[in-house]
Amino acid sequence: MLRRRAAVLVAGLVVAGSALAGCGSDEPEESAADLLSRAKTTLDDTGRLHFVLTSEGAPTTGTALVGGEGDVVRPASFQGTLQVLAVGSALDLAVVSVDGTVYAQLPFTSGYSVVDPAQFGFGDPGALLDPDTGISQLLAQADSAELGEERRVDGEVVREVTAQLPGDLVEEVLTSADAGQPVDARFSVAPESGELRRAELTGPFYAADRDATFTIELSEAGDDVEITAPPVG
Repeated sequence: MLRRRAAVLVAGLVVAGSALAGCGSDEPEESAADLLSRAKTTLDDTGRLHFVLTSEGAPTTGTALVGGEGDVVRPASFQGTLQVLAVGSALDLAVVSVDGTVYAQLPFTSGYSVVDPAQFGFGDPGALLDPDTGISQLLAQADSAELGEERRVDGEVVREVTAQLPGDLVEEVLTSADAGQPVDARFSVAPESGELRRAELTGPFYAADRDATFTIELSEAGDDVEITAPPVG
């Protein structure tokens, strides 16, 4: 009788354990592609954001974008400071972009001038939130996406996703010295909110035969951020 009761007890524990294991696996893990898709949707619904751009492997000669920081407000406005390599030194340019017109306070001037951003090695920063040409396109066209590790950044859990991006797309959004080469990407997405927090891109940004890395950190911009075209002169 005792043996029978013990056998029944063991069988019951096995069944219960199997049921609990089954309950834990009912909901499959979100795929890398689905997480990036959700991050794109969230980003396209964002009205404003603050970004910090840094680089590694930048050249020491020529003209190139090497960093920056500012606020972007939908549909097409930007205000901040971009770090540009020019004439052998790094310059901090105060930049404002409104509805496709880019203004910069050039060295040794007290006011703003309308500029072509391409002459300084960057595109229109006001277009970064445009769903058709901005940052979210990097998420939409990522190839070979794979889930990476989870980690905590500033108290928030993010999930890394590695992928490859078409070089011509990166050239449109940022820059590239060889648009035929793909760019390696590492995205950090907050799983709970679906917000993209970080994008690390490695590719031929400055030279076709040498990789460099751009890192974009994204955070919320203040509700009081208002961007208007500055007076020219």
